[in-house]
Amino acid sequence: MQNDEVIWQVIRHKHCSFMSKIETGIFCRNPYNVTGICNRSSCPLANSRYATIRDHDGVFYLYMKTIERAHMPNKLWERVKLPRNYEKALEIIDKHLMYWPKFLAHKTKQRLTKMTQMRIRMRKLALKTREKIMTTPRKEKKREARREEKAEKAAVLDKSIERELLERLKKGVYGDAYKDIYNYPFDKYQKVLEGEEMQLDTEREEEEEQEPEIEYVEGYDELEEEDDIEDFAGFSIDNSHADDDNVGSEEEAEAVTRKRERKESAFASRRFEKDEPAAKLKKKPRVLVEVEHEDSGVRQKAVH
Repeated sequence: MQNDEVIWQVIRHKHCSFMSKIETGIFCRNPYNVTGICNRSSCPLANSRYATIRDHDGVFYLYMKTIERAHMPNKLWERVKLPRNYEKALEIIDKHLMYWPKFLAHKTKQRLTKMTQMRIRMRKLALKTREKIMTTPRKEKKREARREEKAEKAAVLDKSIERELLERLKKGVYGDAYKDIYNYPFDKYQKVLEGEEMQLDTEREEEEEQEPEIEYVEGYDELEEEDDIEDFAGFSIDNSHADDDNVGSEEEAEAVTRKRERKESAFASRRFEKDEPAAKLKKKPRVLVEVEHEDSGVRQKAVH
């Protein structure tokens, strides 16, 4: 039959794998220890009647051990799931540990309180965003830098080759054998050319969508003459209406007549300059022909 005092003497004075001695004291690393201190009342191995609280993925369980199940290691501990409500969990502990030692019931409740406070703090820390500091080895940094430099050089070289081949293809250097240029696929050339055409089309559409600019151009002489004739005709009409209606003063009439004379003189001079070469070309020598009739004896002159 098991004796708790013999077990404690062996564990305490000879050897225990869960014992941890440090400067501040002696502690127990057994997960079933209710206080974490290595002493006679808190040792889960040296007490045949024991109770504690354990956490499984955020859920608390009440573990209980009795002497009746000491001969069955696979059924040594009896566990009861505790609710998330702190008060209801205390009620369940009081119900199951009603006839147990008061010290053990008090330490179990104290452990439940500590674990509940720890769970609340964990939730608050999870909600906060913190910067995660990560270290990278110096060799890895150098290796990544060398790889980046090589990749940049290769990208620049590929782009320059592609640009040169496109320019030669546009100039027609390769003729009909453009599909086998350095074993380079023709689909990429076609895609680039289509992209350039689409870009030109979009630029044209943008130019068409823009508002047309207003331009000012110098007029022609013929248009100016037609405008002068229209002004003159309108002036004559206006003048006739003014005479009929007897509207206007003498000074305005004089100014209008002077303006009309100036326009007429300018118009006449322009017409004379235009008609002068035509008149010179049409001018021919005149021929006089005399015709005499026998009956009357009168001579008539005809000009040709």
